[in-house]
Amino acid sequence: MLLQALAILFITLSFIVFVFQKKHDGRTAPGPKPLPIIGNLHMLGKLPHRALQSLAKTYGPIMSLKLGQTPVIVVSSPQTAELFLKTHDIVFASRPKTQATEFLSYGSKGMAFSEYGAYWRNARKVCTLQLLSASKVEMFAPLRRQELGVLVKSLKNSAESGEVVDLSQLLGELMENIVFKMVLGRAKDDRFDLKFLIHEVMNLIGSFNLADYMPWLGVFDLQIKSVKELSHLHHRQLNKLCDREKIASLGLASQFDEGTTVASVPLSR
Repeated sequence: MLLQALAILFITLSFIVFVFQKKHDGRTAPGPKPLPIIGNLHMLGKLPHRALQSLAKTYGPIMSLKLGQTPVIVVSSPQTAELFLKTHDIVFASRPKTQATEFLSYGSKGMAFSEYGAYWRNARKVCTLQLLSASKVEMFAPLRRQELGVLVKSLKNSAESGEVVDLSQLLGELMENIVFKMVLGRAKDDRFDLKFLIHEVMNLIGSFNLADYMPWLGVFDLQIKSVKELSHLHHRQLNKLCDREKIASLGLASQFDEGTTVASVPLSR
């Protein structure tokens, strides 16, 4: 009985969406006809880039798709890409909001995911002047030289003893140590697992979430539980970091005196 009810509901919703799309479809680029509910999602397969390339051969360098309920324009030639990314850059500068960015980026307020406008320009200004200016980058030059020296010494010792080294792994550890010390003031911190946090955030933001393309599926909690759990951990860790830097800036605790960090720069303004 339940299966019959669900089947009837699915057919009804499909018909309603199909009629709604037919009435509201305006002038769009050519593209394959979407199915009700899922749109063109079924055409992407396991290798979406190849599927899109194949479709572009049929429908041209600018084609329209429907991924679930989300309209998408696919650009497949350098000339048309230049129109979107250069000529009309401001029009297409914003990124779409997703469940992951809404929770992990404070309502898509991070500079990478916020809409183009006054807020984004101000965030970029703060980042450029306070974090990425020539003087701020130079301030951490001794740290970079020190870590690079440690790596060179390690490679020299390995060469003298005839050991095999994984250069990719060593370079990754070099960058990890530099970032840890720039942000936290020390190489590792068991109370602030930055590597795990970044890895999990990037995985969730980059993963496919069906609810982003079919919003009505959000009520079934497909990935939102994992996103919320990581969001709470993310916020707690950042709050701890900010509290630590505020205490250090006030000189209230000598154990926090570990030199200037990236987090301490904006908090000191």
